[in-house]
Amino acid sequence: MPGLYLGALLFSILGLALLDRKYGLVFFANAKMAAVTTAVCVVFFSIWDAVGIANGIFFKGDNELLIGLEVFHEYPIEEAFFLTLLAYTGQIVMAAWTRYSKAGAK
Repeated sequence: MPGLYLGALLFSILGLALLDRKYGLVFFANAKMAAVTTAVCVVFFSIWDAVGIANGIFFKGDNELLIGLEVFHEYPIEEAFFLTLLAYTGQIVMAAWTRYSKAGAK
């Protein structure tokens, strides 16, 4: 079923955004810094992926869950959304941990 993986990624990103909105952790605390951090992470890991693809370490393979659109050779569009999800998750975990640690210290 093409698009299922992309749909799951978008659903997950939406879930993170709802958590972020409720607790004001990342984008709802400082949107500019969060956007820059996410972009830097996505670019860094995309370069990492490109190096892995060029060395034959990473490859897309056959998967019926992908929509078939590639950003570049062996790099499906879903990978960019996965990296966005990864960066956003990391930021939320760090912001929540920081808030929890500060609350516990008081």
